[in-house]
Amino acid sequence: MAWVVIVVVAKALKLERYGFEIKAYSLVYKNKQVNSVLVKLLSRTRRGIRVFADVSVISGFLMMGFAFWFLLNNVSNYFVAQAEFSELTVLIPGVTLTSASSITYFLLSIPIVLVIHEGAHGIVAALEKIKIKTGGFAIFIAMFAGFVEPDEEEFEKAKKISKMRVIGAGATSNVIFALALGVILLTNPFFAMVLPEPLLSVFYDLPEGVLILSIMENSGAEQAGLLANDIITSINDIPIRSPADFPSLNPGEMASVSVLRDSQPLDFGVTIMPAPEDPERGLIGIMRDNSFAYKPVMNFIEWNDPNVSMFLLWFWMISFFIGIINMLPLPILDGGKFIHIIIDKRISDKSVNIVMWGIYAFTFALFGLNIALSYLKSGWFTI
Repeated sequence: MAWVVIVVVAKALKLERYGFEIKAYSLVYKNKQVNSVLVKLLSRTRRGIRVFADVSVISGFLMMGFAFWFLLNNVSNYFVAQAEFSELTVLIPGVTLTSASSITYFLLSIPIVLVIHEGAHGIVAALEKIKIKTGGFAIFIAMFAGFVEPDEEEFEKAKKISKMRVIGAGATSNVIFALALGVILLTNPFFAMVLPEPLLSVFYDLPEGVLILSIMENSGAEQAGLLANDIITSINDIPIRSPADFPSLNPGEMASVSVLRDSQPLDFGVTIMPAPEDPERGLIGIMRDNSFAYKPVMNFIEWNDPNVSMFLLWFWMISFFIGIINMLPLPILDGGKFIHIIIDKRISDKSVNIVMWGIYAFTFALFGLNIALSYLKSGWFTI
């Protein structure tokens, strides 16, 4: 319904006169003045952009390698260390993103991330004297995209290293921005949710576990002997530092729960009870302290609004992972173009196509396997 309103308003305002293309499924804006703006910006920052462009080639290889390592290692973890398996999903508003807050954070973050990404492509293209014909943005119902459109003839005539600089610049800008934002977020307790060890223990004072506030009557927790003020430290051998660490449990199963009681470690077998509002979801039978107990070592910024914290966390995640995933060698991603540029003209066009489709097939299968294993572990999950 919201999309219908956007299209009707765009038609009523006759936005076609200002460079917009309006269709039933998309709204596209193109501006032909982007190249002149980028050239002016380049005249003031040429030396820094030259360094950035050279770094983009190296980082392109590093990000591609990291993406493959992560996906391969993640598949291995599913079979040999499932507790360390990272569940992946494709973020689609209304499908995998269902809560109002997650959709809001996503839609606010994506345009900024894409402007940074496409702007980096554009300014490095200007550095390499490749003209940008148009730049702008597109909205496809629930998805937002930014773009710069280089002159195809000039791009094809450019040196191979120039093309690689242009292609690698987008993803590199996203990761550099994420790293800079991450330094600021190290002062935020929420950032502990995504920070891996050993960085977590360096930048945060780690909590002992999650405090039990009270015990539900006739629950498995009560029957097992858990008490209020116990501190849960692990469930089924999964370390518990915060409420976000609690694993999914099935009603009727026996869970191993470790706690600290008066600083003494104790272990209990707890029969999992069904949740009253959702019989398929299992509960230990406690009321827990849901406050986020991680304390930043660097706490010179006071974070009072959790909505700001969550938005910046989403912003960081989308910027970082768009940068990394975008360097996977797939047809629609920069990684595919990056690899194609490397092998193009070294072998015959037919051989290039065979090699590229082989790489595409392997990458797609690996990425799809990660998604499928995530589904097998936890079912179709939404955020």
